[in-house]
Amino acid sequence: MTEDYRKIELIMSLRNQGIRDQRILEAIERTPREMFLGPSFQPMAYADQALPIACGQTISQPYVVAFMTDRLKLNDRCKVLEIGTGSGYQTAILSPLCRRVYTIERYRTLAKEAGERFKALGLSNVTQMVGDGHKGWPKLAPFDRIIVTAAAAEVPQALGDQLAVGGIMIIPLQSGPMSQELVRITRDERGLAHERLLPVRFVPLVEGIARES
Repeated sequence: MTEDYRKIELIMSLRNQGIRDQRILEAIERTPREMFLGPSFQPMAYADQALPIACGQTISQPYVVAFMTDRLKLNDRCKVLEIGTGSGYQTAILSPLCRRVYTIERYRTLAKEAGERFKALGLSNVTQMVGDGHKGWPKLAPFDRIIVTAAAAEVPQALGDQLAVGGIMIIPLQSGPMSQELVRITRDERGLAHERLLPVRFVPLVEGIARES
């Protein structure tokens, strides 16, 4: 089976699972997921599953990437904060759908590798930082959209504070000792409202910048 055929099958699967936004499907179709994986996992690039990357992290399942992106309700005016750059795959999907993406990664190795991929793909509207995702990016706040790609026990206060009025945040939250739920948070003049979306499994959101040997 050729890579192009696997990609077509993935797009069809996403459609069948309810992803109908053509902009998102086109972004996924145009983005070479194999570029974000190590050589041994590249043959599985268009399987609809999460896969391991460096530093004990993962690249999310394409359906989860598409679902989270869809629920952000992006437009070309949106200023987006991403917590957890990882391989950069989610960032690459967000890039053509919004005005600018600001992405934070705690692992310098992952941030460097992701930056090289962004450059190779010509993603000129992505700005990176190595930092603590719990703190967000206060100098650039507020953000129209915030997407968190690691599971937290609760919404970090700084991220809630940095979400603009009328903004949307998508974040995985611990819902039990061994369970997580994807939650959509919206801000209005009265505060934050929570909406449960989907059971998920993400790596934990850890405070601080990682120490790497």
